Amino acid sequence: MSDFGQTLTDFQTGFKTICEGQPKTGQAFQNLMVAAESDGVLSLKMKELISLAIAVAIRCEGCIAHHAKATLDAGATREEVLEMLCVALLMGGGPSAVYGSEAIRAYDYWAAKKG
Repeated sequence: MSDFGQTLTDFQTGFKTICEGQPKTGQAFQNLMVAAESDGVLSLKMKELISLAIAVAIRCEGCIAHHAKATLDAGATREEVLEMLCVALLMGGGPSAVYGSEAIRAYDYWAAKKG
């Protein structure tokens, strides 16, 4: 994965196709996302850090592109992302080192785009 913007666009386009083909399921999933990401005991920032850690551990490139941007947008610092990646490495082993490096590159990509 090297073009995080394209990866995110590809994911969004594909997900839109699924939602158009199966609108009830698409809407249900979108409702779940809204509910799960709403501030509660955990902040949106914490939830996005958790989502990015899971994306790394399960090796999902589209998830990494999406949640790296969302983590930045939620206010997570680079230092917080790096510390979270250590936990993802602990839980996901060696492959998480590979995908963790992609996650920090994705975070840096979105941070550079944001200015």
